Amino acid sequence: MRVAILPVTALEQNCSLIWCTKTRKAALVDPGGDLDKLKAAVEKAGVTLEKVLVTHGHLDHCGLAGELAKEIGIPLEGPQEEDRFWIAQLDEDGPRWGMEAHSFEPDRWLENGDTVTVGELELDVYHCPGHTPGHVVFHHAPSKFAIVGDVLFKGSVGRTDFPRGDFATLAESITGRLWPLGNDTTFVPGHGPISTFGDERRTNPFVGDAVL
Repeated sequence: MRVAILPVTALEQNCSLIWCTKTRKAALVDPGGDLDKLKAAVEKAGVTLEKVLVTHGHLDHCGLAGELAKEIGIPLEGPQEEDRFWIAQLDEDGPRWGMEAHSFEPDRWLENGDTVTVGELELDVYHCPGHTPGHVVFHHAPSKFAIVGDVLFKGSVGRTDFPRGDFATLAESITGRLWPLGNDTTFVPGHGPISTFGDERRTNPFVGDAVL
């Protein structure tokens, strides 16, 4: 497995290009905008994009995900269906934030315990509500690697002041579903630098072990 982190939109959202080194098949996780930049990165990596994955329904993460999937003719998977209301209002949220965004219907809504494939890679899906009700996390166990969207950041956690956000639910998602994946798991957050679950358990001021 290989990963390239590609910040997109004015909000510097971490879109991830992941690919299977054996098959050269790839997926873009959370292609929220700047599609020309993302397509150039795919071409530079010499891989074939076979699907789009989405962690949650906020426009910086998925505002142009549907457009990309439709343009290339590939499936779009995720998030969990409780985020349908966020995706349904993307056309309205775009102008509000000065960004291009369009609603879409994923080819597959994801549930906790599902798996998604990229080439011969298999990623486990964890439903982690709290930031949004339908947020999912993708985990590749053999690589000890996760893409967590806006659930957890280096030194912080996702906002819970949006509609249907809840801090207690978010903390339960992090401690109950992410921490058990192992302290040595590296994760790419939706914004900012990468970290490990172990580092966050030791130092995170919101969900670290000393706090909770």
